[in-house]
Amino acid sequence: MAIIFELLKEDSQTGARLGRLHTPHGSIDTPVFMPVGTLATVKTMSPEELNEIGARILLSNTYHLWLRPGEDIVEEAGGLHSFMNWNGAILTDSGGFQVFSLSDMREIQEEGVHFRNHLSGEKLFLSPEKSIQIQNSLGADIIMAFDECPPYPAEYDYMKQSVERTSRWAERCLKAHRRPEDQGLFGIIQGGEYEDLRQQSARDLVSLDFPGYAVGGLSVGEPKDVMNKVLEFTTPLLPKNKPRYLMGVGSPDSLIDGAIRGIDMFDCVLPTRIARNGTCMTSTGRLVVRNAKYARDFRPLDEHCDCYVCRNYSRAYIRHLIKANEIFGMRLTTYHNLYFLVKLMEQVREAIRENRLLDFREQFFEQYGFNKPDAKNF
Repeated sequence: MAIIFELLKEDSQTGARLGRLHTPHGSIDTPVFMPVGTLATVKTMSPEELNEIGARILLSNTYHLWLRPGEDIVEEAGGLHSFMNWNGAILTDSGGFQVFSLSDMREIQEEGVHFRNHLSGEKLFLSPEKSIQIQNSLGADIIMAFDECPPYPAEYDYMKQSVERTSRWAERCLKAHRRPEDQGLFGIIQGGEYEDLRQQSARDLVSLDFPGYAVGGLSVGEPKDVMNKVLEFTTPLLPKNKPRYLMGVGSPDSLIDGAIRGIDMFDCVLPTRIARNGTCMTSTGRLVVRNAKYARDFRPLDEHCDCYVCRNYSRAYIRHLIKANEIFGMRLTTYHNLYFLVKLMEQVREAIRENRLLDFREQFFEQYGFNKPDAKNF
């Protein structure tokens, strides 16, 4: 099998898991945060820098790479790893979320989705088979089944039809998959906030024996307590010996809360997107370095951080770069944010190892400011 998950330990107080994900391009300790490189690059970061901060797996996007440069060009280059000069593992999502979120004009049919290119307006069609064909050409270690991504909130009857369609599409994805020996295909559990539909989706997809499972349809606008509740009744439905991936989640509180509820893998554009606007994650909460009060602040972004940025540059300098719209400023804040989340997941793994994850959560939330009544989420 292309993907093997080794469950090393379960937290005695929670459902948190310590694991190791073995892929054709290396093994990854879990729980893990995956930086997002939508167009075969993590914005402003080099592969060498990503390796330096401890990233071992990246995510790229099927929809965007299909549009440009085209999966045929990536395949001709030797696949994504060679094309982007990345020796670690890669996961590609199916393109489903982008089809449903970027295109105002779309028509969902049983065979697939008709929609318009968000860049050119050109009419396009994406089916389960086409999504898998593109991902086979891209050559990532982990690929995702093509699913329907319903909005939040959605009516029960609509969500039920969507779940049933996603299950049928999952079967078609398995049949279309041509590289099971070096690409692991994950199924995606849908069902919104409805427990019985999550049960139905999990039952359908687990019966198909995918090597891993994602929990989809979260981080789409629902309150954090709804996300946590859905995870609490969904993750126990999934096989213990296979990895569990929560799609599109990257705020520090949600990473910890997701790990407590048995999630092994996370991804999100959040740390890189907010970095380009001058917002930084620090051990004492978020810091908007572009604010005027940092103009003469010569301390590092985070006095408790040992990343390259915090060892070499001040808030005042980084603020100057961001205000001047200098790319180097965006590079520094991006580097720091990704380092922060990679190190946070190291701390989470250590806390699971030592059976103190709930204590770690309480301490982190208090220090970060999440326990304050007026605490702001990212």
